[in-house]
Amino acid sequence: MRSEAVDRILADHRAVGEALPGHRVVWLDDARGRALDWFETRGFPSVRDEDWKYTNPGAIERRHYQPASARGAVAVGVSGEQVKALTFAELPCHLLVFVNGCFDPTFSSVGPLPPGVRVQSLADVIARDPQRLQSMLGGDPASAFGALNTAFMTDGAVIELSRNAVLERPIHLLYIATQAETSFHYRNLILAEAGSQATVVEHYSGPEGATYLTNTVTTLLGAANSQVEHYKLQQESSKAFHVGGMHASQERDSRFTSHSIALGGAIARSDISSRLNAQGAECTLNGLYMVGGKQLVDHHTRVDHLKPRCTSREYYRGVLDGTARGVFNGRVIVHQDAQQTDAQQTNHNLLLSRDAEVDTKPQLEIFADDVKCAHGATVGQLDDSMIFYLRSRGVEHEVARALLIYAFAHDIIGRIRLEPMKRRIERHLISMLPDGERIKELV
Repeated sequence: MRSEAVDRILADHRAVGEALPGHRVVWLDDARGRALDWFETRGFPSVRDEDWKYTNPGAIERRHYQPASARGAVAVGVSGEQVKALTFAELPCHLLVFVNGCFDPTFSSVGPLPPGVRVQSLADVIARDPQRLQSMLGGDPASAFGALNTAFMTDGAVIELSRNAVLERPIHLLYIATQAETSFHYRNLILAEAGSQATVVEHYSGPEGATYLTNTVTTLLGAANSQVEHYKLQQESSKAFHVGGMHASQERDSRFTSHSIALGGAIARSDISSRLNAQGAECTLNGLYMVGGKQLVDHHTRVDHLKPRCTSREYYRGVLDGTARGVFNGRVIVHQDAQQTDAQQTNHNLLLSRDAEVDTKPQLEIFADDVKCAHGATVGQLDDSMIFYLRSRGVEHEVARALLIYAFAHDIIGRIRLEPMKRRIERHLISMLPDGERIKELV
């Protein structure tokens, strides 16, 4: 029996469908239709689904979020000062700002681009040359939120790097939500041809206390010898919901690095995957989640080693306080032909209160016999012996605790190569710590 939530979603699409980008583009209408059919048949996931066992999406399913549309989005409640506060003043970059579901050229600033590089909004590309995107947007959905993204996507970024193109300045994609009780569906595409290089930052933000849903999907196609470094900074309202996917497909000798920093959201779910399709491909997945109160943050990763001599690394750390809950599910699959695979995966969690909780499940599935693979996970509290060591050298108890928390989280922060972003996350971490100002002086 179909649920009320599914009926509501179908009715919402009938209401806004004609205002979505690509309406009357045959292949895109077909893709949206297949996505709705998929969702109508399966509906929302539940805790009975293995991938959602520890993260109940019922809170999202029960609420009615009015979907943003291309015609209805306005920059309500956004000022130049607010945008400036969210950008990285000391980081020269190409800035694309999206407000309430749509690209806003007023606040955006894309400088001169090198030959062979195009950076555009998804809605603009669909309006001018939709056939360019058919191969990336026309496929069947793989999940409920992926289906909703295809059905309701209003905008996003399309980044195209031609052969050997090198983009020196990062691309900063800033997504701001100001409309409460609204759902925003963004789709980003990164096409990196052979030998190209780029750094992309996705940054999600909304006013504290607002309740809304952000549902985003980013797809990367990395050709031979391409290098893409991707940052995702999630700073949603603590009452908002965030579901995001980052999915890479890599060819020979390509390099993909993901940094996922999760700080906000009532429920924040990130699915990150990479398919290593050819020899010599490498991917590195770094993640840090720092939450408190009643927040829940969930990272699901999957790396498919499909060919020989590929390398993957995963480093995830969580700091949880209050009654917060963390979930990590990391899956590495070494397929039969993927001999001489080198894969390592770690997840470490620090609980700052008795009521915080973590469910961690690192997994290795190996179907080849000549591999070097390892994985591990830890969940624990601060080491009393380390606190005692610091106190024996004159460090106050609270300061000793704060120093240990800082050092634990900085293992991931230190991997961030964009210095202004690194400093911002350090400031956020210090603001969470008791005697934060003292810690700032010491470090």
